Amino acid sequence: MRASTLTATSMGNKQKAAVGFSGGVDSTAAAMILKSKGYEVTGVFLDVLGDGSGAEEAREAARQIGIELACVDVSGEFSKTVISNFCSEYMKGRTPNPCTICNPRIKFKHLLAVADEIGAGCVATGHYAKAAYDSEEGCFFVYRAKSAAKDQSYMLYRLGSQFLHRLTFPLGDFASKEEVRGFLGSEGIGTAKKKDSQEICFLPPGTHYADYLASCGFSSEEGDFVDIGGNVIGRHRGALRYTVGQRKNLGMTFGKPMFVVSIDSGRNRVTLGGNEELFSKEVFSQLNFFTRSGSGKMPEGLNGYAVEAKIRYSAKPAEAVVTEFDEDTVKTVFKEPQRAAAPGQSIVFYSGGKVVGGGVIRT
Repeated sequence: MRASTLTATSMGNKQKAAVGFSGGVDSTAAAMILKSKGYEVTGVFLDVLGDGSGAEEAREAARQIGIELACVDVSGEFSKTVISNFCSEYMKGRTPNPCTICNPRIKFKHLLAVADEIGAGCVATGHYAKAAYDSEEGCFFVYRAKSAAKDQSYMLYRLGSQFLHRLTFPLGDFASKEEVRGFLGSEGIGTAKKKDSQEICFLPPGTHYADYLASCGFSSEEGDFVDIGGNVIGRHRGALRYTVGQRKNLGMTFGKPMFVVSIDSGRNRVTLGGNEELFSKEVFSQLNFFTRSGSGKMPEGLNGYAVEAKIRYSAKPAEAVVTEFDEDTVKTVFKEPQRAAAPGQSIVFYSGGKVVGGGVIRT
Protein backbone atom coordinates (compact mmCIF):
# COMPACT_ATOMS: atom_id res chain seq x y z
CA MET A 1 0.00 0.00 0.00
CA ARG A 2 1.18 3.52 -0.75
CA ALA A 3 -0.40 4.92 2.41
CA SER A 4 0.40 3.42 5.79
CA THR A 5 -1.36 4.52 8.96
CA LEU A 6 0.91 6.30 11.41
CA THR A 7 1.13 4.73 14.86
CA ALA A 8 3.02 5.65 18.00
CA THR A 9 5.08 2.47 17.64
CA SER A 10 6.34 3.53 14.21
CA MET A 11 7.52 6.77 15.81
CA GLY A 12 9.57 4.77 18.33
CA ASN A 13 7.81 6.26 21.35
CA LYS A 14 6.51 4.67 24.54
CA GLN A 15 2.90 4.10 23.50
CA LYS A 16 1.72 7.25 25.22
CA ALA A 17 -1.15 9.29 23.73
CA ALA A 18 -2.79 12.67 24.34
CA VAL A 19 -6.43 12.53 23.23
CA GLY A 20 -8.70 15.53 22.69
CA PHE A 21 -11.42 14.71 25.19
CA SER A 22 -14.85 16.26 25.71
CA GLY A 23 -16.44 13.21 27.31
CA GLY A 24 -18.76 12.79 24.33
CA VAL A 25 -19.31 9.60 22.36
CA ASP A 26 -16.56 10.11 19.80
CA SER A 27 -13.72 11.30 22.04
CA THR A 28 -14.51 8.65 24.65
CA ALA A 29 -14.46 5.93 21.99
CA ALA A 30 -11.15 7.22 20.58
CA ALA A 31 -9.58 7.11 24.03
CA MET A 32 -10.99 3.65 24.73
CA ILE A 33 -9.66 2.25 21.45
CA LEU A 34 -6.15 3.51 22.11
CA LYS A 35 -6.25 2.23 25.68
CA SER A 36 -7.34 -1.20 24.44
CA LYS A 37 -4.29 -1.21 22.16
CA GLY A 38 -1.96 -0.69 25.09
CA TYR A 39 -1.48 3.05 24.98
CA GLU A 40 -1.09 5.07 28.15
CA VAL A 41 -3.84 7.61 27.49
CA THR A 42 -4.28 11.13 28.86
CA GLY A 43 -7.45 12.99 27.93
CA VAL A 44 -7.12 16.69 27.18
CA PHE A 45 -10.16 18.90 27.77
CA LEU A 46 -9.86 22.31 26.10
CA ASP A 47 -11.97 24.92 27.90
CA VAL A 48 -12.86 27.26 25.05
CA LEU A 49 -15.21 29.48 27.08
CA GLY A 50 -13.15 29.74 30.26
CA ASP A 51 -16.10 28.87 32.49
CA GLY A 52 -15.41 25.19 32.92
CA SER A 53 -18.64 24.22 31.15
CA GLY A 54 -18.43 20.60 30.06
CA ALA A 55 -15.40 19.87 32.21
CA GLU A 56 -17.32 17.88 34.80
CA GLU A 57 -18.81 15.62 32.11
CA ALA A 58 -15.31 15.08 30.72
CA ARG A 59 -13.99 14.22 34.18
CA GLU A 60 -16.78 11.70 34.73
CA ALA A 61 -16.20 10.05 31.34
CA ALA A 62 -12.44 9.93 32.03
CA ARG A 63 -13.14 8.32 35.41
CA GLN A 64 -15.41 5.71 33.80
CA ILE A 65 -12.77 4.58 31.32
CA GLY A 66 -9.86 4.96 33.72
CA ILE A 67 -7.69 7.66 32.15
CA GLU A 68 -6.06 10.84 33.43
CA LEU A 69 -7.59 14.16 32.34
CA ALA A 70 -5.78 17.44 31.77
CA CYS A 71 -7.91 20.61 31.55
CA VAL A 72 -6.48 23.54 29.62
CA ASP A 73 -8.04 27.02 29.54
CA VAL A 74 -7.71 28.26 25.94
CA SER A 75 -10.57 30.75 26.17
CA GLY A 76 -8.56 33.92 25.62
CA GLU A 77 -6.88 32.64 22.48
CA PHE A 78 -10.11 31.03 21.27
CA SER A 79 -12.00 34.31 21.62
CA LYS A 80 -9.38 36.31 19.73
CA THR A 81 -8.86 33.73 17.00
CA VAL A 82 -12.13 31.87 16.45
CA ILE A 83 -15.00 33.90 17.89
CA SER A 84 -13.60 37.19 16.58
CA ASN A 85 -13.30 35.75 13.08
CA PHE A 86 -16.79 34.27 13.33
CA CYS A 87 -18.31 37.64 14.18
CA SER A 88 -16.32 39.71 11.69
CA GLU A 89 -17.05 37.33 8.81
CA TYR A 90 -20.81 37.47 9.36
CA MET A 91 -20.63 41.25 9.56
CA LYS A 92 -18.98 41.19 6.12
CA GLY A 93 -21.84 39.15 4.68
CA ARG A 94 -19.83 35.94 4.64
CA THR A 95 -20.53 32.50 6.11
CA PRO A 96 -17.60 31.37 8.29
CA ASN A 97 -16.64 27.86 9.28
CA PRO A 98 -15.11 28.17 12.77
CA CYS A 99 -13.89 24.56 12.99
CA THR A 100 -11.45 24.99 10.10
CA ILE A 101 -9.91 27.95 11.97
CA CYS A 102 -9.92 26.28 15.37
CA ASN A 103 -8.36 22.97 14.37
CA PRO A 104 -4.86 24.16 13.41
CA ARG A 105 -4.69 27.34 15.49
CA ILE A 106 -6.25 26.15 18.76
CA LYS A 107 -7.22 22.48 19.09
CA PHE A 108 -4.29 20.61 17.60
CA LYS A 109 -1.79 23.28 18.59
CA HIS A 110 -2.68 22.83 22.27
CA LEU A 111 -3.02 19.05 22.01
CA LEU A 112 0.54 18.87 20.71
CA ALA A 113 1.71 21.20 23.48
CA VAL A 114 0.20 18.94 26.15
CA ALA A 115 1.59 15.87 24.41
CA ASP A 116 5.07 17.40 24.57
CA GLU A 117 4.63 18.24 28.25
CA ILE A 118 3.68 14.67 29.21
CA GLY A 119 6.05 12.97 26.79
CA ALA A 120 3.36 11.54 24.51
CA GLY A 121 4.43 10.79 20.97
CA CYS A 122 0.87 10.26 19.73
CA VAL A 123 -1.99 12.76 19.48
CA ALA A 124 -5.55 11.66 18.73
CA THR A 125 -9.09 13.00 18.48
CA GLY A 126 -12.53 11.57 17.83
CA HIS A 127 -12.70 12.91 14.28
CA TYR A 128 -13.95 10.58 11.56
CA ALA A 129 -10.90 10.74 9.32
CA LYS A 130 -7.54 9.08 8.78
CA ALA A 131 -3.94 10.33 8.84
CA ALA A 132 -1.33 8.47 6.83
CA TYR A 133 2.05 8.74 5.13
CA ASP A 134 2.24 8.52 1.35
CA SER A 135 5.63 7.11 0.42
CA GLU A 136 5.42 8.27 -3.20
CA GLU A 137 4.62 11.86 -2.22
CA GLY A 138 6.98 11.78 0.75
CA CYS A 139 4.57 13.51 3.14
CA PHE A 140 1.57 12.96 5.36
CA PHE A 141 -2.04 13.46 4.32
CA VAL A 142 -5.47 13.52 5.88
CA TYR A 143 -7.68 10.85 4.29
CA ARG A 144 -11.42 10.35 4.16
CA ALA A 145 -12.97 8.13 6.82
CA LYS A 146 -14.61 4.80 6.03
CA SER A 147 -17.99 6.34 6.87
CA ALA A 148 -18.95 8.72 4.07
CA ALA A 149 -21.84 10.03 6.18
CA LYS A 150 -19.62 10.97 9.13
CA ASP A 151 -16.38 11.83 7.31
CA GLN A 152 -14.79 14.99 8.80
CA SER A 153 -11.66 15.24 6.65
CA TYR A 154 -13.07 18.49 5.23
CA MET A 155 -12.64 20.15 8.63
CA LEU A 156 -8.99 19.13 8.85
CA TYR A 157 -7.65 20.44 5.56
CA ARG A 158 -5.38 23.05 7.16
CA LEU A 159 -3.39 20.50 9.16
CA GLY A 160 0.18 20.36 7.88
CA SER A 161 3.02 17.94 8.50
CA GLN A 162 3.85 19.56 11.85
CA PHE A 163 0.58 18.01 13.07
CA LEU A 164 0.01 15.01 10.82
CA HIS A 165 3.20 13.10 11.58
CA ARG A 166 1.95 12.56 15.14
CA LEU A 167 -1.80 12.24 14.57
CA THR A 168 -4.04 9.23 14.59
CA PHE A 169 -7.82 9.10 14.25
CA PRO A 170 -9.11 5.88 15.87
CA LEU A 171 -12.63 6.31 14.46
CA GLY A 172 -11.51 6.48 10.84
CA ASP A 173 -12.26 2.81 10.19
CA PHE A 174 -15.74 2.77 11.76
CA ALA A 175 -18.62 2.44 9.32
CA SER A 176 -21.08 4.58 11.30
CA LYS A 177 -21.77 6.49 14.50
CA GLU A 178 -24.06 3.62 15.53
CA GLU A 179 -21.08 1.26 15.33
CA VAL A 180 -19.11 3.59 17.61
CA ARG A 181 -21.98 3.69 20.10
CA GLY A 182 -22.16 -0.10 19.93
CA PHE A 183 -18.46 -0.35 20.75
CA LEU A 184 -18.86 1.83 23.84
CA GLY A 185 -21.99 -0.03 24.89
CA SER A 186 -20.17 -3.35 24.66
CA GLU A 187 -17.58 -1.92 27.04
CA GLY A 188 -20.29 -0.89 29.50
CA ILE A 189 -19.63 2.86 29.06
CA GLY A 190 -22.69 5.04 29.77
CA THR A 191 -21.47 7.70 27.33
CA ALA A 192 -22.69 5.43 24.52
CA LYS A 193 -26.21 6.87 24.95
CA LYS A 194 -25.13 10.51 25.09
CA LYS A 195 -26.69 12.84 22.50
CA ASP A 196 -24.57 14.29 19.72
CA SER A 197 -23.01 17.66 20.42
CA GLN A 198 -24.14 20.84 18.66
CA GLU A 199 -22.47 22.04 15.50
CA ILE A 200 -20.91 25.27 16.81
CA CYS A 201 -19.43 24.56 20.23
CA PHE A 202 -19.50 28.13 21.60
CA LEU A 203 -23.13 28.90 20.79
CA PRO A 204 -25.50 28.34 23.73
CA PRO A 205 -27.96 25.49 22.99
CA GLY A 206 -30.86 26.63 20.82
CA THR A 207 -29.29 30.01 20.08
CA HIS A 208 -29.39 31.37 16.52
CA TYR A 209 -26.03 32.73 15.43
CA ALA A 210 -27.56 36.18 14.74
CA ASP A 211 -28.83 36.39 18.32
CA TYR A 212 -25.39 35.36 19.55
CA LEU A 213 -23.80 38.12 17.47
CA ALA A 214 -26.26 40.61 18.96
CA SER A 215 -25.26 39.47 22.46
CA CYS A 216 -21.65 40.22 21.50
CA GLY A 217 -22.60 43.74 20.41
CA PHE A 218 -22.91 43.06 16.67
CA SER A 219 -26.07 43.87 14.76
CA SER A 220 -27.15 45.14 11.36
CA GLU A 221 -29.99 47.43 10.36
CA GLU A 222 -32.94 46.61 8.15
CA GLY A 223 -32.27 46.96 4.46
CA ASP A 224 -33.43 46.07 0.96
CA PHE A 225 -34.07 42.72 -0.64
CA VAL A 226 -33.28 43.10 -4.34
CA ASP A 227 -33.68 40.79 -7.30
CA ILE A 228 -30.95 39.77 -9.73
CA GLY A 229 -31.52 42.96 -11.71
CA GLY A 230 -31.06 45.13 -8.61
CA ASN A 231 -34.74 46.02 -8.25
CA VAL A 232 -36.00 46.44 -4.68
CA ILE A 233 -38.53 43.70 -3.89
CA GLY A 234 -38.82 43.91 -0.10
CA ARG A 235 -37.14 44.64 3.21
CA HIS A 236 -34.86 42.39 5.24
CA ARG A 237 -34.29 42.32 9.00
CA GLY A 238 -30.51 42.78 8.91
CA ALA A 239 -28.05 41.29 6.41
CA LEU A 240 -26.20 39.20 8.98
CA ARG A 241 -29.34 37.09 9.46
CA TYR A 242 -28.99 35.58 5.98
CA THR A 243 -26.64 33.16 4.27
CA VAL A 244 -26.17 32.24 0.63
CA GLY A 245 -28.58 29.47 -0.39
CA GLN A 246 -31.11 30.25 2.36
CA ARG A 247 -34.79 29.88 1.52
CA LYS A 248 -36.60 29.68 4.86
CA ASN A 249 -37.07 32.47 7.39
CA LEU A 250 -36.67 35.31 4.91
CA GLY A 251 -39.33 37.22 6.83
CA MET A 252 -41.68 37.71 3.88
CA THR A 253 -43.12 35.82 0.93
CA PHE A 254 -42.76 36.49 -2.78
CA GLY A 255 -45.32 34.24 -4.45
CA LYS A 256 -42.62 31.79 -5.55
CA PRO A 257 -39.59 30.12 -3.98
CA MET A 258 -36.79 32.65 -3.48
CA PHE A 259 -33.26 32.04 -2.25
CA VAL A 260 -30.42 34.23 -0.99
CA VAL A 261 -28.02 34.54 -3.93
CA SER A 262 -25.56 37.08 -2.52
CA ILE A 263 -25.07 39.53 0.34
CA ASP A 264 -23.63 43.03 0.00
CA SER A 265 -22.87 44.10 3.56
CA GLY A 266 -21.46 47.46 2.43
CA ARG A 267 -24.76 48.49 0.86
CA ASN A 268 -26.81 46.41 3.31
CA ARG A 269 -28.49 44.59 0.43
CA VAL A 270 -29.50 40.95 0.13
CA THR A 271 -30.01 39.66 -3.41
CA LEU A 272 -32.69 37.03 -3.93
CA GLY A 273 -33.27 34.80 -6.92
CA GLY A 274 -34.52 31.44 -8.10
CA ASN A 275 -32.75 28.19 -7.33
CA GLU A 276 -31.11 28.27 -10.77
CA GLU A 277 -29.31 31.49 -9.85
CA LEU A 278 -27.35 29.66 -7.16
CA PHE A 279 -25.40 27.40 -9.53
CA SER A 280 -21.90 28.20 -10.80
CA LYS A 281 -19.09 26.28 -12.46
CA GLU A 282 -16.28 28.56 -11.30
CA VAL A 283 -15.33 29.25 -7.68
CA PHE A 284 -12.57 31.64 -6.65
CA SER A 285 -10.85 31.18 -3.33
CA GLN A 286 -7.79 31.81 -1.27
CA LEU A 287 -5.38 28.89 -1.05
CA ASN A 288 -4.77 28.58 2.68
CA PHE A 289 -2.95 25.29 2.48
CA PHE A 290 -1.60 22.91 -0.13
CA THR A 291 -0.09 19.70 1.17
CA ARG A 292 2.67 19.19 -1.37
CA SER A 293 4.09 22.68 -0.85
CA GLY A 294 3.25 22.85 2.86
CA SER A 295 1.99 26.39 2.34
CA GLY A 296 -0.72 28.47 0.72
CA LYS A 297 0.95 28.31 -2.69
CA MET A 298 0.38 26.07 -5.68
CA PRO A 299 3.53 23.99 -6.33
CA GLU A 300 5.16 24.52 -9.72
CA GLY A 301 3.73 22.34 -12.44
CA LEU A 302 0.38 21.80 -10.75
CA ASN A 303 -1.66 24.42 -12.59
CA GLY A 304 -4.61 22.60 -14.04
CA TYR A 305 -4.50 20.03 -11.25
CA ALA A 306 -7.46 17.64 -11.44
CA VAL A 307 -9.20 17.15 -8.09
CA GLU A 308 -12.47 16.38 -6.44
CA ALA A 309 -13.65 19.43 -4.51
CA LYS A 310 -16.21 20.12 -1.79
CA ILE A 311 -17.62 23.63 -1.35
CA ARG A 312 -19.07 22.87 2.08
CA TYR A 313 -18.89 20.13 4.68
CA SER A 314 -22.16 18.49 3.60
CA ALA A 315 -21.48 18.71 -0.16
CA LYS A 316 -20.55 15.70 -2.23
CA PRO A 317 -17.05 15.75 -3.78
CA ALA A 318 -17.27 16.91 -7.40
CA GLU A 319 -14.81 16.71 -10.29
CA ALA A 320 -12.90 19.94 -10.89
CA VAL A 321 -9.66 21.49 -12.07
CA VAL A 322 -7.66 23.92 -9.90
CA THR A 323 -5.62 26.70 -11.51
CA GLU A 324 -3.62 29.52 -9.98
CA PHE A 325 -5.52 32.73 -10.80
CA ASP A 326 -3.21 35.30 -9.24
CA GLU A 327 -0.75 35.50 -6.35
CA ASP A 328 -3.45 35.14 -3.69
CA THR A 329 -6.26 33.34 -5.51
CA VAL A 330 -6.98 30.02 -7.19
CA LYS A 331 -9.80 29.29 -9.60
CA THR A 332 -11.67 26.01 -9.37
CA VAL A 333 -13.60 25.02 -12.47
CA PHE A 334 -16.15 22.26 -11.85
CA LYS A 335 -17.23 19.73 -14.43
CA GLU A 336 -20.81 20.26 -13.27
CA PRO A 337 -22.19 23.51 -11.77
CA GLN A 338 -22.25 23.60 -7.96
CA ARG A 339 -25.02 25.05 -5.84
CA ALA A 340 -24.59 27.93 -3.39
CA ALA A 341 -20.84 28.40 -3.09
CA ALA A 342 -20.89 30.75 -0.11
CA PRO A 343 -18.10 33.29 0.51
CA GLY A 344 -16.46 32.49 3.84
CA GLN A 345 -16.96 28.73 3.58
CA SER A 346 -14.03 26.49 2.69
CA ILE A 347 -13.45 24.69 -0.57
CA VAL A 348 -11.44 21.52 0.03
CA PHE A 349 -9.53 19.56 -2.62
CA TYR A 350 -9.16 15.78 -2.73
CA SER A 351 -7.05 13.47 -4.85
CA GLY A 352 -8.56 10.03 -4.48
CA GLY A 353 -9.30 9.68 -0.80
CA LYS A 354 -6.73 12.17 0.46
CA VAL A 355 -7.00 15.86 1.23
CA VAL A 356 -4.45 17.81 -0.81
CA GLY A 357 -5.46 21.37 0.05
CA GLY A 358 -8.14 23.98 0.30
CA GLY A 359 -8.98 27.59 0.98
CA VAL A 360 -11.67 30.08 1.88
CA ILE A 361 -14.18 30.90 -0.86
CA ARG A 362 -14.20 34.50 -2.04
CA THR A 363 -16.86 34.44 -4.76
